[in-house]
Amino acid sequence: MEHGSIEHEMYVNARPEVVFDVVSDPDHITTWWPDAARYERRAGASGEIVFGDPGQGGKVVQLTVVEVSPPRTFAFRWTHPADEDAAVGNSLLVTFTLVPSGEGTIVRFVETGFREMDREAAVREQLYNDHASGWAHFLPRLGPQAEAMAARR
Repeated sequence: MEHGSIEHEMYVNARPEVVFDVVSDPDHITTWWPDAARYERRAGASGEIVFGDPGQGGKVVQLTVVEVSPPRTFAFRWTHPADEDAAVGNSLLVTFTLVPSGEGTIVRFVETGFREMDREAAVREQLYNDHASGWAHFLPRLGPQAEAMAARR
């Protein structure tokens, strides 16, 4: 079974500038994805995202910003060990590419790096399946958040 990348594409009825904020700003990303996010929105910045309450079994995940090109591209590496720099082989790369389309934006989402992970095949497959399921749940929440933000601006 091929576990190279997870890819989604969707139309959001909001300008790329608004969608860019929703996919890149730590204050806005928490409206549709993690419970908390701490990082600076600049290439090379390290931080973390939090799912649930770490004191109650939640998870803190390392994140390193790779590219910030408003309003077109936001990319980060994540899931690397806290004591290692994010790199090919120890982290996954997430890229949001935003393309203007009429009054809205086409959001192209890609997560790669599963094949390069230094893990057993079964562990990589489980990681891929977990992420595919997670993104299928969270990404549909992005559009309504961007559209609500656009309505407030």
